[in-house]
Amino acid sequence: MNKTGSLLLLSIALGGATSGCSDEAKYKAMAEKYNAVQADKTRHKSMTVEQMAQHIDGDMQHTLSMSVDSDAHQLDTDEIGRNADDLPPPINRSQAQRVTVDLYTDELVAEMMPGVTYQYWAYNGKVPGPFIRVRTGDSVQINLRHGNPAGAEKQAHSEHSAAQHAAAGHSAHSIDLHAVVGPGGGAPLMQVAQGEAKSFRFKAMRPGIYVYHCASPHVPSHIANGMYGMILVEPPEGLSQVDREFYVMQGDFYTSGKYGEKGFQAFSKDKLLAEHPEYFLFNGRVGSLSGERALKAKVGEKIRLFVGVGSHITSNFHIIGAVFDKLYKDGAIANPPLNNVQTTTIAAGSAVMIEFTAEVPGKYLLVDHNLTRAIDKGALAELIIEGPEQPELYGPVAN
Repeated sequence: MNKTGSLLLLSIALGGATSGCSDEAKYKAMAEKYNAVQADKTRHKSMTVEQMAQHIDGDMQHTLSMSVDSDAHQLDTDEIGRNADDLPPPINRSQAQRVTVDLYTDELVAEMMPGVTYQYWAYNGKVPGPFIRVRTGDSVQINLRHGNPAGAEKQAHSEHSAAQHAAAGHSAHSIDLHAVVGPGGGAPLMQVAQGEAKSFRFKAMRPGIYVYHCASPHVPSHIANGMYGMILVEPPEGLSQVDREFYVMQGDFYTSGKYGEKGFQAFSKDKLLAEHPEYFLFNGRVGSLSGERALKAKVGEKIRLFVGVGSHITSNFHIIGAVFDKLYKDGAIANPPLNNVQTTTIAAGSAVMIEFTAEVPGKYLLVDHNLTRAIDKGALAELIIEGPEQPELYGPVAN
């Protein structure tokens, strides 16, 4: 490696040392300012016309300045969570080819749960980032831009946000793909500043299901704020046929307020360093994969799940009421699977492939079986199996 590459790798590895816990005050100030604005708006709405007339002269400048400051915390997207069925179909070709993947990074204020907002850092506007699907032997080109290129209005906001929050650590973004054989997984070649774009190419040589994430200082903060996704390298012969495929990633989030505390929640670097998340989430937010967004299949269909942990804490992944027919542990899809598995651990920065068939209709819950994370901190999703009842397999006993 040349001298420049070595220095860049060193700066990535040690970046946290130059970004101390003083960041905590900045994040808290952002949250306090936003919440003050919301309280001020509520107070104004409750005033009578006469009270407003008396108040407006003395408080006009205050209101205007606070409104300007609050602009950065308006919702930037109605939905931060990626749908579980948002992934490319299986590869049906027998020859390797050139594959191009276009990614951009963005900082987005979105709803983490009703009444709770947060500034996520994301690839292509969703958590997790896009599911990348290639074949062993493919030459893969990754194009990465810092900032959303879609439209002048969005671009203006992105530039304003980057200038205002550079001290928070997102003046640069990058990508490290665990499927890449090469220094830094591509990250030393892909450090992009606001408005900048870079590309690199690698050959996909090892079949598996892998995690990718941002690797710009402070690396743990970028990951904790939502900058992760998965890349599947299919074997040359492809994968066996299934009826449904789903894409699920668990992440841990570190907010200044406790779980469920209303208002804009700032990122807490102190909690990150203490490994004390307030939220454990599937696909970016509480309820992201529930209700209308639940995973859906039919009785007898073969289901394949790609499940990964994007951030920092190992998951104990379990589906209540299901047994994994096949489990490809640690992303090793070329190895023989384990059979009839109840729960699997997924290490931070790792992934698994699961296949099973649901024979009984109803609602199944996807959880982290450290169940306080599911019940009290958000790591809960739903799988709806539709079809005829199977009384010979499951049902009450008549009295």
